Amino acid sequence: MGVEKGLVCDVPGLSRAAQLTALGNGVVPQQAARALELLSPPAVLCGAHRHREA
Repeated sequence: MGVEKGLVCDVPGLSRAAQLTALGNGVVPQQAARALELLSPPAVLCGAHRHREA
């Protein structure tokens, strides 16, 4: 899921319902990274750093 194993499920005293709530309220790191990629404007580069086609 993108988070380290046991981050939520190995918390002592946390019920199953509380585990699901904690996971349901979070954003998976990969989803957040992709959202930022899609929503961020493209970087503006100067002429010396333009991407060269292969």
